[in-house]
Amino acid sequence: MLNISVSRLISALLVMLGVSCLVFFLIHLVPGDPIEVMLGESAQLADREALRHALGLDLPLLTQLVNFFDGLLRLDLGVSLHSRQPVVDILLERVPATAELAVAALAVAVAVAFPLGILAAIRKDTLWDYTSMGVSLLGVSIPNFWLGPMLILLFSLWLGWLPVSGREGLASLVLPALTLGTAMAAILARMIRATLLEVLGEDFIRTARAKGLDERRVIGVHALRNALLPIITLLGLQLGVLLAGAVVTEIVFSWPGVGQVTIDAIQRRDYPLVQAAVLLISFTYVLVNTMTDLVYAWVDPRIRLQEGG
Repeated sequence: MLNISVSRLISALLVMLGVSCLVFFLIHLVPGDPIEVMLGESAQLADREALRHALGLDLPLLTQLVNFFDGLLRLDLGVSLHSRQPVVDILLERVPATAELAVAALAVAVAVAFPLGILAAIRKDTLWDYTSMGVSLLGVSIPNFWLGPMLILLFSLWLGWLPVSGREGLASLVLPALTLGTAMAAILARMIRATLLEVLGEDFIRTARAKGLDERRVIGVHALRNALLPIITLLGLQLGVLLAGAVVTEIVFSWPGVGQVTIDAIQRRDYPLVQAAVLLISFTYVLVNTMTDLVYAWVDPRIRLQEGG
């Protein structure tokens, strides 16, 4: 297990290094001048050059890259060009909101997907199966930017049960979590059905039934436990997608998370803040996938044996 952990961590560090370089160069290739955005088109040339020098944007690109990595190693991601606040402080204020939304959406997805997937598998080719997979297909097909406003119209404007937007208590979390968790629930339900159907055809399941074990025990303990490995992988991947995909949902519901601050920073050409926000999302995605690999190896001893762990 130690060998696997070291190997996965080294791979994650290399990926993070590549992502950091890619983000730096892509941000600097984006059309638009942040100095012009900050000072306006009517600013004097001398004022523009003075501000450009003060922010270090007149340095060669390679020098800016070295300074960027030096600050990254010291967890100093610079200062926002717009608000003049440290970028780390801005992101630390927004991370809890995004994490809260991602965890709530994941809980919604798990709560919806497991019953649907299990029901579709044990009632294969029946009305229950067709209904479950139909709901799943509908969840995959509906985009967040359409589902969010529809939920707002129904539950906020027509029924008046939930807040329209913002982050004010548990009630304001319901609609964003439903919007973000629906698509994941649909994908997860189909995966649960497919893997469970495959396991239910194995010899050990027939043996368990032949011994007279209760069907709930056969499904819940023997079948579902052996079907969890691909489901764990999908959960890890989708959690990273939730953190990145929360951007659209945060904009729709005015949720004060990393996604919303990223869009604002892009519109203002705020290079340090955009870089930091994209890196945070990317690093979180890599970290979640690395942890998924480690959990997968811990759950399945065959992987540890194959890799000498």
